[in-house]
Amino acid sequence: MSTTAGLLGDTAERDYAHKLRLFSAFAEPELRRAIGGLGLLPGMRVLDAGCGTGEAMAWLREAVLPGGEVIGIDLAAAHTAAAARQASAHVLQADLLHAPFAASSFDLVWCVNTVNHLREPLEGVAALTALLRPGGQIALGQSSLVPDMYFAWDARLERVTNEAVRRYYRDRYRLSERELASVRSVLGLLRRAGLRNVTVRTLMIERVSPLRRADEAYLGEAVFRDTWGERLRRYLADEDYAELVRLCDPGDSQFALRRPDFHFLQTFTLVVGEIAS
Repeated sequence: MSTTAGLLGDTAERDYAHKLRLFSAFAEPELRRAIGGLGLLPGMRVLDAGCGTGEAMAWLREAVLPGGEVIGIDLAAAHTAAAARQASAHVLQADLLHAPFAASSFDLVWCVNTVNHLREPLEGVAALTALLRPGGQIALGQSSLVPDMYFAWDARLERVTNEAVRRYYRDRYRLSERELASVRSVLGLLRRAGLRNVTVRTLMIERVSPLRRADEAYLGEAVFRDTWGERLRRYLADEDYAELVRLCDPGDSQFALRRPDFHFLQTFTLVVGEIAS
């Protein structure tokens, strides 16, 4: 078990479980589509590295049954406990840099929104590819490769809000802009790791009003409350913060999620590479 905090402060005690559940329910259609394009077959053995609360494990298992197996690992104890309940599968608390598996023991490693949390992402990719059987694949997924567009009707507020979020993360974790760039580096990581037949596909997660309950829960809680909220006050002009608060307030007539012109875009990028047979 690693005792060094990750780039964004991740430790074995860190608990993102509620936010992870919200994201999985929100992005389920697009994540299932991405899994469906991997060519998984019954009998395959899959590792979900950074499995979070386990929703994707269930979807991966559907693709490899009968006879297949999906195992999950995550650094956080709260996540592995939740994943074990959710997926009814084999889940271990472990650092992916030191995963407790034999080399060449998986047909696919699925790893979403995880390597960007590592201080050395390339080291993480190398550790995971060592677990692949000849001809096996690694699939690195990353949301928000392209900046999110929360306010399709107000580009200026969108711009200052997104910049405020970036400034918060730089200050909170004492990081430079360059150190936060790993979100955009998934294609380069697989090529630098020597993977072959590297492909990339970006899906657009697009939501318009009226929203599904899962969409409103994710946007309202994970984005409006947890990503924005009070912590952005110091990074925004008073009038911009006041406008943001109104748009995020379910009791306000301008509440963003119930506006007829609400239009949300978020990308999900999946990069897949394979090792030599």
